[in-house]
Amino acid sequence: MPKIQSEDLATLPINKLLIRQAVPASIGILVMSLNILVDTIFVGHWIGSIAIAAINVVLPVSFFIAALGMSIGIGGSSIISRALGANNKEKALLTFGNQITLTLILTLTLVTLGLFFIDNIIPAFGGKGDIFAPAKVYYRIVLYGVPILALSMMGNNVSRAEGKPKFAMYAMMLPSVSNLVLDYAFINLLGWGMQGAAWATTLSYGFSFSFLLWFFLSKHSELKINFKHFTLNFGIVKEITSLGFVTLSRQAVVSITYLLMNNILFNLGGANSVTAYAIVGRMLMFAMFPVLGVTQGFLPIAGFNYGAKNYIRVRHSINIAIKYASVLATIIFIVLMALPEYITKMFTTDIEVIKQTPNAMRWVFAATPIIAVQLIGAAYFQAIGKAKPALLLTLTRQGFFFIPLIFILPKFYGEFGVWVSFPIADVLSTLVTAYFLNQEIRRDLIAKTE
Repeated sequence: MPKIQSEDLATLPINKLLIRQAVPASIGILVMSLNILVDTIFVGHWIGSIAIAAINVVLPVSFFIAALGMSIGIGGSSIISRALGANNKEKALLTFGNQITLTLILTLTLVTLGLFFIDNIIPAFGGKGDIFAPAKVYYRIVLYGVPILALSMMGNNVSRAEGKPKFAMYAMMLPSVSNLVLDYAFINLLGWGMQGAAWATTLSYGFSFSFLLWFFLSKHSELKINFKHFTLNFGIVKEITSLGFVTLSRQAVVSITYLLMNNILFNLGGANSVTAYAIVGRMLMFAMFPVLGVTQGFLPIAGFNYGAKNYIRVRHSINIAIKYASVLATIIFIVLMALPEYITKMFTTDIEVIKQTPNAMRWVFAATPIIAVQLIGAAYFQAIGKAKPALLLTLTRQGFFFIPLIFILPKFYGEFGVWVSFPIADVLSTLVTAYFLNQEIRRDLIAKTE
């Protein structure tokens, strides 16, 4: 794949540039998602269906803490992309150093608190009954590696911001491949059960961190920081946190959604319903990889060209990104509508879980063809540094629509009300995002080019 320099973000044709940015991002997300998928299949067949539910309880906690790194990475990367576009390299270097310091301080603090309150957190996220014991085993071990994961997620976004998506892809692939190998060794060969699954996940984070550390120290990265850049700068920290808060809020809402869904489904259908949701959740992570790849590829293109005041290229990048993402989302929709039974049987042999999961999967993905507008629209505001609209649009789907729906609809329609909440929230949030994105394009981009 041709090498991309940061200046190429302003010169290459948008079609070609988006493909070059999105393909590595998509492959990285695919491998990472495939890792989660296969990991769940291994756990389901080698340990049992309860183990799937146990991991589903732990994921929102560990991912929320790790998402601090992602949010700091995306927030800072928006600044870096625009700074490089405006030829302000010192600001880019200071931003990167501050990102590292912030990630370490926040994640180490939250991991300490998370381990201290372990017996309260796990039941709150649905780890009740038979699910509690395996969830506690998995939770304790996985949290040890979360700060390393957070640094990796932060560095991954920074490497993409400076126009190096291929290295970001490698950083996502390494822990995924190593996790699968370690899963097989620890669970199947050594028989370590949940401890094996947890240690495989934790140790795999180190591979990504080691690779990114090499990348930033090597000649491949333009961001060569020194000790002065690690000192927190109030203005930079404020800008990082305001933009990163968008991503963190999204992950916080995702974690809250898991908490609510696990508890609501446990009360409606017991552990089998929680397992069904875990399987559908894995497919949400896996199946959407090409759409998320386009979104990730779009971010530095929009941010760099906005910083360079090339507003025509920004408009063009929005249109192309939505078109590509919509086509990919429609293909995903067709496959999942046709094959939910086969997909479910990959995860488990539990008859009751196999009976209820396919119908749930069809409803959860029912509005998939239209979600590109929502994803690209929210990402655009984040890319150009407009934190407030980015935050509101990011929270629209799950915070403003989905969570209220899962409280209201199950009272009338039982478990079906939970599943139908997904497409309703997708449609409503897409309509809201389309309106605000159109207004912003007319008021900001078109007005500046006339």
